[in-house]
Amino acid sequence: MAEHDESYKMLFSHPQMVSDLLRGFVHEPWVQQAHLDTLELVNGSFVSDDLREREDDIIWRVRCGDEWLYVYILLEFQSTVARFMAVRLLTYVGLLLQDLVRREEVTSEGMLPPVFCVVLYNGARPWHAPTEVRDLILAAPEGLDPYQPRLRYLLLAENTFSEADLAPLRNLAAALFRLENSRTPEDLGRVLDALIEWLAAPEQEDLRRAFVVWLKRVLLPRRVPGVTVPQVAELQEVRAMLAERVREWTRDWREQGIEEGRKEGRKEGREEGREEGREEGREEGREEGREEGREEGRKEGLDEGEQKALRGVVLDVLELRFGQVPEEVASVVGAIGDPARLRELYRVAIRAASLDEFRVLLEG
Repeated sequence: MAEHDESYKMLFSHPQMVSDLLRGFVHEPWVQQAHLDTLELVNGSFVSDDLREREDDIIWRVRCGDEWLYVYILLEFQSTVARFMAVRLLTYVGLLLQDLVRREEVTSEGMLPPVFCVVLYNGARPWHAPTEVRDLILAAPEGLDPYQPRLRYLLLAENTFSEADLAPLRNLAAALFRLENSRTPEDLGRVLDALIEWLAAPEQEDLRRAFVVWLKRVLLPRRVPGVTVPQVAELQEVRAMLAERVREWTRDWREQGIEEGRKEGRKEGREEGREEGREEGREEGREEGREEGREEGRKEGLDEGEQKALRGVVLDVLELRFGQVPEEVASVVGAIGDPARLRELYRVAIRAASLDEFRVLLEG
């Protein structure tokens, strides 16, 4: 989580990233009036009157319209769903405005600037938390509702954007979302080729390296867990490394996942056997024909625990690639006892372009 947050902060500490985010994904009239070349990074550390300190993720301000009216842009980065995110942001905004008052950064009429809150979410599960504070507060008795706090944030959930939505955009934020959503080395390679072209200017060196750091610390460890990422400093080096090693890494990861699943399956099988009288159950199962799937597994070189583990690996791959697996899909996979069929489904889970494609092959 810390690596994710810090790497995102590093990326969005560059005005070009924030400018592309606003221009490409915030479809509000004020963005058209904003002078995005005036973006300024604001100190994100606030100390309230009772001296409790908190570090915000990142805050920008930008000149908007013909006046030097600043719209403060508060970015919050999330990889898990937070039900009370709106309340958290309400606190942050209060601290920000309080800090501006203390430093006398108000207009000549004593007015404070508006604040725009954005939550960038890169988790796999759908975001289901309310985006307004009022939706987290019980319905107020008559006459009390006007006194309740109001705050709304814009949610940008990266998993809701398709490749078809993002690929046509010459936009750095869109490129980041595409990398987050990538499922194959080829997907990664296409986006890296675009970034290498877009960030070729010498003055963009820091931003190029911010992408490299994020790739090394966040994305690649998630895609190829358990392997050491070589030292690279430029996007071209990352691109060459992927072309050379990602397929090898992915194969190692798959084999490692299967082996770990087998060990866990054996352990679970032993524990279940101790608790339920495994030997007795096995004898009864032979008599009643309940061992048919297990016998097939032995012929294929997989015992009951290994079959269970392989079913788990299939479901893990599906969740990793497509998010939460529907219950009906999990039930069908969980009922399969044929090791050859499980191996086939494992390969399909890795290669399928979508969960619907896997479902068709599963039912075929």
